Amino acid sequence: MIETTEKDRKNLKTRTKLVYAGRHPSEQHGFVNTPIYRGSTVLFPTFHDLVTRNAEFTYGTQGSPTTKALTDAWTELSGAAGTILAPTGLAAITLALLTAVKAGDHILVTDSIYRPSRIFCDTILARMGVETTYFDPWISHKVEHLIRPNTSVIFLETPGSQSFELPDVPAIAALARAKGVCVILDNTWATPLFFPPHERGADMAIEAGTKYLSGHSDLLLGLVSANAEWLGRLSATADAFAMCAGPEDVFLALRGLRTLELRLREAQRQALDIARWLEGRREVAAVLHPALPSCPGHALWKRDFSGSSGLFSVLLAPCSQRAVAAMLDGLELFGMGFSWGGFESLVIPFDCRSYRTATPWNPPGPALRFNIGLEDVEDLKADLDRGFERLRKAG
Repeated sequence: MIETTEKDRKNLKTRTKLVYAGRHPSEQHGFVNTPIYRGSTVLFPTFHDLVTRNAEFTYGTQGSPTTKALTDAWTELSGAAGTILAPTGLAAITLALLTAVKAGDHILVTDSIYRPSRIFCDTILARMGVETTYFDPWISHKVEHLIRPNTSVIFLETPGSQSFELPDVPAIAALARAKGVCVILDNTWATPLFFPPHERGADMAIEAGTKYLSGHSDLLLGLVSANAEWLGRLSATADAFAMCAGPEDVFLALRGLRTLELRLREAQRQALDIARWLEGRREVAAVLHPALPSCPGHALWKRDFSGSSGLFSVLLAPCSQRAVAAMLDGLELFGMGFSWGGFESLVIPFDCRSYRTATPWNPPGPALRFNIGLEDVEDLKADLDRGFERLRKAG
């Protein structure tokens, strides 16, 4: 089977869909992969076609066969009506928000949101006259009491960035729909493979393709998928901003798409192994990984998710910053850098106290966020074991 239709793929397993979704070799002279189409100008064969825009592609900012291959595949996988690409994950977040708000609106945002999202709400949206209220990510039905007549958006992230709270997305989405409020969900951690965002009630779902869709830490990309109610407005907003992703990044994302589930499953296996090992360390006060029974929100994860990724956090027992520095500076297999979802393991320290406003953040000691890559877990444990020894010695 060289080519399939969406109808053909309806009863196929996800791994098989990932191989075939968005692929049309007959349109590419038989080549397996859609090539990189670079360009701005698109030529029309006739005057009538030009003035009526009678063409599938009309200008570089509005798409190409490369971008269509990815958006078609992502739309199918996420259960959406359509998908728009953005140059970064944060650009996808801002695009979704700007699609749904206007001056004078009020929005509700989970207190555990990705910090750059928070900065955008507190600066750009505030200058536009949009008021933001942050709320406890653990509340669900109580969100209803925070909705005002001018509330236009509830913005969620599951699980919460860094601190890994799990809001009850279906419950909140049901309340929002009854009030005519748009639900925007940052679904980067689980991807649609482990959490179907639109099936769970999201109107628009955001994915930082920079993470697992890439898998190799070599591209920047954002995706916003939307249901039928919001797709037209999302597309119009993207056109007005001439927001588009680079063709090379889109091509690399398409390549990463084909192995996405395999890499996610391995990331899940590796991360859970490390997380369980860390739970037994005396230097660790708590492991924040929703797939662990010990983690708050595990019941929601078990109900709504079909898997987990390689990203989680750890709360250390009380120790000094000097001790944390001694631990991290000597690690050989864990790089210190932002982003995640690549093949390499990463660790960063974090502290939410300076920017959480609706809920207190009072961990017993310093906090670390881990991305577990594809290295052998025994090598990673040995590296961390030596790191914990340095931490203890530094006091």
